[in-house]
Amino acid sequence: MDRDKISQLAHADHPVNSPLDDESVRRLLRRTVGRGDAHVLDLGCGEAAWLLRTLVEHPDVTAVGVDNSAQALAKARKEASALGVERRLVLQHQDAAEFASDRRFDAVLSVGAAHAFGGLLPTLDAARGHLAPGGLVLVGDAYWEREPTTAARELLGEYEDLATTVDRVVAHGWTPVFGHISTRQELDDFEWCHTGSLATWALDHPDDPDSADVLDAATTHRSQWLRGYRDSFGFLTLVLRRTSG
Repeated sequence: MDRDKISQLAHADHPVNSPLDDESVRRLLRRTVGRGDAHVLDLGCGEAAWLLRTLVEHPDVTAVGVDNSAQALAKARKEASALGVERRLVLQHQDAAEFASDRRFDAVLSVGAAHAFGGLLPTLDAARGHLAPGGLVLVGDAYWEREPTTAARELLGEYEDLATTVDRVVAHGWTPVFGHISTRQELDDFEWCHTGSLATWALDHPDDPDSADVLDAATTHRSQWLRGYRDSFGFLTLVLRRTSG
């Protein structure tokens, strides 16, 4: 089944495609986009939820979003038009790691998209190449709250604990100026929305040829979460400045 369709259905009922609630998103954006006329870039923007919120909040901000999902970008364009911010938003259909621009950005966002760059530190390297002097980076990625099972590592990949994750970011030339550790409720809400949105669509469309596959995807994901990584998975979002240079 089309992975884009699964992803779009799974995230239909959550504010962003990361374990963050509305208030957390609002606070992180307020800390990141401090200027009313800022130029903002989101690498791996998906449906551009972060950028749309920013553009609505700041009528003079302009933004660029980059993602390799045509379906997600199509939904973002439709939402931008409905909100009346489409003239201030440019959406690029390409791999985020390959994006190039002559212009530098006051804020670079990449939350939950580190897989597109091969990890957290390569994500920061990419962001640095687009960042204006004195600019801010908003980045979000996973960490292990406690030692994971072998199955959890195989499913989700290699991460460090919280302190080690922050230490690696600092050693890489960045200074955290704000951050948010997703709460248990945020983590659980994200997973319940993911599996629940899939299950609801499947049950509401029993005659659709994809219905059984979507319901199976919900069941599989729920089992992997509850039996595999729920007790070890954490999510960290940081607002960063370059320590020097």
